[in-house]
Amino acid sequence: MPLVLRNTSILITNDRITAIFDSSSSDSSNDISIPDSTERISVQGKIVSPGFVDTHKHGWQTAFKTIASNTTLAEYFVRYGEFSQANTVFTPEDIYLGQLVGIYEALNAGVTSVLDHAHSTFSRETSSASLNASMDGGVRMWWCYAFHDISNGFGVGDQIEDFKELKKDERLGESTVEVGIAYDGFSTAAKEEVQSIMDLAKISNISALTTHFLGGPWFFANSPKLLHDLDFLNTSFPIVFSHSSFISSEDASLLRQTNQYISTTPESEMHYSHDHPTTHFIQDQAALGVDTHFTYSADIVTQARLWLQSTRLGLFRQTVNRWKIPKNSPMSVNQAFLLATRAGGLALRRPDVGVIQVGAKADIVVFDGSSPNMLGWTDPVAAVILHSNVGDVEHVLVNGEWRKKDRQLVLKEGLNMSKDEVEEKFLESAKRIQEVWMQTPLPDLEGEFQPGVLYADTDVEDVVRGNGTGY
Repeated sequence: MPLVLRNTSILITNDRITAIFDSSSSDSSNDISIPDSTERISVQGKIVSPGFVDTHKHGWQTAFKTIASNTTLAEYFVRYGEFSQANTVFTPEDIYLGQLVGIYEALNAGVTSVLDHAHSTFSRETSSASLNASMDGGVRMWWCYAFHDISNGFGVGDQIEDFKELKKDERLGESTVEVGIAYDGFSTAAKEEVQSIMDLAKISNISALTTHFLGGPWFFANSPKLLHDLDFLNTSFPIVFSHSSFISSEDASLLRQTNQYISTTPESEMHYSHDHPTTHFIQDQAALGVDTHFTYSADIVTQARLWLQSTRLGLFRQTVNRWKIPKNSPMSVNQAFLLATRAGGLALRRPDVGVIQVGAKADIVVFDGSSPNMLGWTDPVAAVILHSNVGDVEHVLVNGEWRKKDRQLVLKEGLNMSKDEVEEKFLESAKRIQEVWMQTPLPDLEGEFQPGVLYADTDVEDVVRGNGTGY
């Protein structure tokens, strides 16, 4: 469980936490060497937390914000995803700006680490733009290059060569960005392609590999069982299975045996209709993700709160439906907090991420404990998970560097644009892209989604009598 320390100071040297000591007395730091030039920040009455870890995101899609508020997953596949018209509409500059602004939203919310399933790899230019923005954004990122057949002439073979070239970028050595692989073709692509990706992963010293796995009636069946059968589950690098909506007990057992993790994205799985009926059974090998931040906030605390309360409801319901009255809560705020922080670091095999301890990376968030919604807190974990909002995030550090200070974003040094210029250029990009999508007819979802699985209408409820409000 999270250890709560009060009246405590943290010393950061360069990119690491080098001391944690009692600051309640004048003698408490006698054994701690603090350089005279050290910047001192008062956190009296505030809550100091590890940075939050998002283990599943598609950063390039920021420009779609608010135009898909009622979309479903079936619609998303053909309208907003990697196989839509995006590869012909989004320019490299669009990709760069969307990725950068998406990172700023995450940092503003105290998300200091992101695993990005980067499927804007439509060309060498868009891939490079995405990676450049990731390095310019200042977040800690596992940037996972997506290999996919997008039928635009830039095939998987070209993508492999592009990936190898991007991995040579010397800036990565001094960056908080590490390169990984994203691949969804384990269950659908030709054996030769699957083998080529697995071989590439094994020889490339990647930081992580991520894949979408849904199961049930959904098409994506990149399960732990399948990767185990391919002799690709017990790897030297972490594999993160995004969603894992209908995970089986056999899959769960294999994850535990190989220490691989899932990323559950609670709001996404409710918004789109993925569902997650069995995911709570594998919470010990789970972390949290946001997924498509253009449809809701990039705030991981919100995801932790949603997951906590939906898990509570599901397990409470089982008891109440037996005409029994629950005596205890099936999930605690401490568990939700760990999912949002430490579990993300463990999913990526980085025990120095998502924690505050000596030797850990200095990725830290400071909450204003005196805000109207936080005032009166006693339990800091409960205060963060159940009472905080993004407006309470006062300071954010990544790798020991300010990324938000006094509620204002701090852009990474060397960026050749000001915050106002980034926002202006992004708004121009988003307006043009949104106009294209507004003029694009919605897909006609009739017949079969896949062989034996039909599209069907969902019951609709309204809040207005008569003809209702519509969409």
